[in-house]
Amino acid sequence: MPDVRNVNLNRLAIFVAVIDAGSLSAAATRLGLAKTMVSTHMQRLEAEVGASLLVRTTRRLGVTEAGRTFYEASVKILRATEDALNALGGEKSPVRGTLRVSAPNDYGTLVVAPALVELRRTHPQLDIELLSSDRYVDLIAEGIDVAIRLGRLADSNYRAVKLGSFVKWLVASPEFVQTWGMPDTPCALQALPYCALSVLPHPLMLDLRHVDGKTASVRCASALRVNTADACRAATLAGGGIGLLTDFSIAADVAAGRLIRLLPEWTSAPASIQAVFPPTSHPPAKVRALIDTLKRRLPASPAD
Repeated sequence: MPDVRNVNLNRLAIFVAVIDAGSLSAAATRLGLAKTMVSTHMQRLEAEVGASLLVRTTRRLGVTEAGRTFYEASVKILRATEDALNALGGEKSPVRGTLRVSAPNDYGTLVVAPALVELRRTHPQLDIELLSSDRYVDLIAEGIDVAIRLGRLADSNYRAVKLGSFVKWLVASPEFVQTWGMPDTPCALQALPYCALSVLPHPLMLDLRHVDGKTASVRCASALRVNTADACRAATLAGGGIGLLTDFSIAADVAAGRLIRLLPEWTSAPASIQAVFPPTSHPPAKVRALIDTLKRRLPASPAD
C-alpha cells in the first residue's frame, strides 16, 4: 500500500489540472509550466501512488478507472486544504479558489447568477461554478460549497444562513383574465384552469393566506401539469391558466403588465431563502463573500 509520506501533494494540483484541461499541453499552459515538466510530474505521481492514472495515446489523453477515483479524492483534498488556509486567514483572507454553488433552476437563473457576476467582479481571483437544478443536492458528495435552498430545510448537520424570504402570487395573463374574468374570492379559483407544478406534494392544492391572517385552501382543476417552475411561468404567460408563482420570478412580468395579480390580498405563506454549507467554525472567505453579496442584492420582501 502506498505511503502518503512518499506522495508529493503538489502533484495532486497538477494532476487535477490535467484532467480538467483534458490534455498535458492545455494543463501546462494553464499552470505556466513546460509540457515536459507536467508529463514528468504525472509519471512520478503514478510511481508514488503505485497505479496508472492516465492513458496516453497519440490522439488523446484518457483516464483510468483508478485515475478517475484518484481525481475525485484529489479534488476533495485540494478543496479542504484551500478552505483550511482561508480559515486561517480570517477576515483578511483573500477571496480566491473555486466556488461551487447549487440553486433551484428559477432562483439560480434570476437571482444567483447575476449575484455571482457581481461577486466575480469584486474578487477576480475567484473561479465560480453554478449548478442549477431542482433536485436535492448532496453538498459533501458533490463538492458543493454553498447550496441555496427555498422553503423549509430538512434536518441536517449543515449550517444555514437566512438570506431573505419569498411568497407566491396568484397571477394570470391579460388574455386569460379577459376570457375568464377576474375571481373575487379564493373559492372562485376552483372553476378556473390551473397551471400546476407536478413536483409539489399536492400540485392542485392552493394554500393561501390573507393579509389579515386568515387562511384558505382551494383545490383547483388542472389545465396543465409541468415539472419545472420555469415551464409553469411560461404556461401562465401563454394564457394556459392561473398560476401560483414565486414573487421573485414574476415581479417583472407583473410590473410590465405581462401578468396580472389575482386576489392580491392573498398569497402563499412566507418561506425562507437560505444558504446552506458544510459545518465549520470558520466558513471560507469565498462562502462569506457569496452570502454577503446575496444579502446585499436581495430586495426587501413583504414576507420578512
